[in-house]
Amino acid sequence: MAEGAVSRSTQYLTFRLEEEVFALDISKVREVLDYTTVTKVPQTPDFMRGVINLRGCVVPVVDMRLKFALQSAAQTVNTCIIIVEIDVAGENTVLGAMADSVQEVLDMEASQIEPPPRIGTKLNTDFIRGMGKHNDQFIMILDIDKVFSCDELTAVQGSTVKSPQAAA
Repeated sequence: MAEGAVSRSTQYLTFRLEEEVFALDISKVREVLDYTTVTKVPQTPDFMRGVINLRGCVVPVVDMRLKFALQSAAQTVNTCIIIVEIDVAGENTVLGAMADSVQEVLDMEASQIEPPPRIGTKLNTDFIRGMGKHNDQFIMILDIDKVFSCDELTAVQGSTVKSPQAAA
């Protein structure tokens, strides 16, 4: 195959929230953990579940269901925490994103991804990088750097400072 004919594909980690499938660029994912005990931090947003101890580091955990205004659900054997790196004003921040389950890693070509839908002018869909299609199912590809506002990230980052484990 000629060098110019090589199409660029990206790997995405897919995960489920309710019946919907979402995806994250694999380059933003550090690891996937089984659900573990999360220590609640007072006075944080509802979607902020708390913090976990990840090899001696305090990592904030957000419930992606609550962030996307879905019903909260009880944890199951498939519930997991996806550890991601997000860019906050040019600085990397580690965050745990709680999901119902992780599905698989997919290679998707740019031709398989449609632009995000435009749903009126008041609804912000900047956090959706695109809509992929795999096995006749749509996959919402998220731009994890844009899922949270600066104010939300400041609240989440502040939780790691206020946490009793961080002070010890």
